[in-house]
Amino acid sequence: MGGLIQEEMTDIFQRLGLNMIDGGMVSVSSVKVTPDLLEARIYVSLFQVADPKATIKKIEERKWEIKKELAARVKHQLRRIPELKIFHDDTLDQVFKMEEIFKQIKEEDQKKEGEEPTQ
Repeated sequence: MGGLIQEEMTDIFQRLGLNMIDGGMVSVSSVKVTPDLLEARIYVSLFQVADPKATIKKIEERKWEIKKELAARVKHQLRRIPELKIFHDDTLDQVFKMEEIFKQIKEEDQKKEGEEPTQ
């Protein structure tokens, strides 16, 4: 069910113009649905977004519109449309931080190799 909702949410975000906010890119990275199907947790990745909290707030402000669109698309698959909860997926940020740390370690190792101790 999460996969279906994620696919629809991606399409809805594009249709409503929520995939580009304040010059940054927004994408639905995953959707987790509770076993009782009453809540859908939507995780969004933000790329080059200056203020992630403000971007999430803008999405939250249009949540009723998103839910209405989702209901129209999945009304035949679900009896009840789940409550939508929007979360910032910071996995991409963590990947960039890790890459930067590895880059720094590599540069430090190269400097150390160039400074062979003389005895």
